[in-house]
Amino acid sequence: MSIAVIYGGTRPKGNSELLTDHAVHGIAAEKVFLKDYMIKPIEDMRHSPEGFQDRNDDYNSIIDRILPHDIIIFSTPIYWYSMSGTMKNFIDRWSQTLRDANYPEFKKTLSSKKAYVIAVGGDNPYIKGLPMIQQFKYIFDFMGIEFGGYILGKGSQPGDVLQDKEAFFAASQLNNGLKNL
Repeated sequence: MSIAVIYGGTRPKGNSELLTDHAVHGIAAEKVFLKDYMIKPIEDMRHSPEGFQDRNDDYNSIIDRILPHDIIIFSTPIYWYSMSGTMKNFIDRWSQTLRDANYPEFKKTLSSKKAYVIAVGGDNPYIKGLPMIQQFKYIFDFMGIEFGGYILGKGSQPGDVLQDKEAFFAASQLNNGLKNL
């Protein structure tokens, strides 16, 4: 089983990254930090005669990196009770890839994957992060991706999540499960 981790945070060594790194510690994983790439927002051309156009950015290179993997971990801070804008922008572009002749099997390929979500927020994330988890579930359901589970952690200031023993225990459990695949 091969793993890709998509990091949606913008702060180096942010709380969601720390928790996710614990979950994949000692496991070979392709790590993609969205903040390091230029991903332009989607320009919705579904209903225009010319259709979607190439955006001339780094998005396709990220798709090419994650498609070969069996498991995808989506790591994001909880911003305004949802995933980061960086992560949302990346997922929004899937609408374009679904219609891209260069990726004719995009949905079918993603439907063979298993996904996890790891997210950290500061305002009661164990409750207020659940709508975001539901959003991911709807996305995965639409794409046919198996939803393996999620971990929510608490942290606002840099390093706060290190005090969240429940989240780190859950990350250790995920780590053990991934090592045994």
